[in-house]
Amino acid sequence: MNFTFGQTRIAVTHPDRSSVLAEVEARLTKGTGFALATINLDHLVKLGRDEGFRRAYAAQDLVVADGNPIVWLSRLARRPVALVPGSDLVMPLVQAAEKAGRPVSLLGSTEGSLAAAAAQLQAQVPGLRIGALIAPPMGFDPEGEAARAMLAQLQALGPGLCLVALGAPKQERLAALGRQVAPDVGFASVGAGVDFIAGAQKRAPKWVRAIAMEWLWRCLSAPRRMGPRYAACLAILPGQAFQAWRQR
Repeated sequence: MNFTFGQTRIAVTHPDRSSVLAEVEARLTKGTGFALATINLDHLVKLGRDEGFRRAYAAQDLVVADGNPIVWLSRLARRPVALVPGSDLVMPLVQAAEKAGRPVSLLGSTEGSLAAAAAQLQAQVPGLRIGALIAPPMGFDPEGEAARAMLAQLQALGPGLCLVALGAPKQERLAALGRQVAPDVGFASVGAGVDFIAGAQKRAPKWVRAIAMEWLWRCLSAPRRMGPRYAACLAILPGQAFQAWRQR
């Protein structure tokens, strides 16, 4: 499944959870870095507006479908992929890092959330080593000198996994820079996944997710913030559906 923005083409590289986890496990075992992104409709909106975001996404090694609309578009294109939410990947990624003997670092959110998330991960994954806990300040530039210093800190720890919880497009831009500054580190952009683990944010109940209504639950939970976002997502659906149909 591909998405085209001018001269830039973004592809869903792995069709399901098992295939992306197999790739992650292999890279962690070898000590080879990577950047993992989870594409959704909000990302497509931002990709259409932001050339820098497009460059960052093109630099991602692994891309999976995070959102039912992406899955539906892939079926329309007759290039079906499965739903792989970034939040559902957090624990399997951490387990893969522990199995490979690699530390897990957390970057983003707040100091309190990172500490709580680290404690939860260690409680649920015995033997897990926590690397660095880095909470960037407000107004953080994901491609600035401060970002480079943080990435150098991660590289100094050696091969490992870093869960990046900055939200799009900052997390993907940081991960793209990380492939240059910290090539031994695997970066996984998981958005609110870290805050869900920490308990700082509440995720939609499983039954809501099962009927593909998590977007509505989030919208009703924070209408002022999420309403405009989902309106923008709805606006691009016809064009994306036409692009998907042309891929047949």
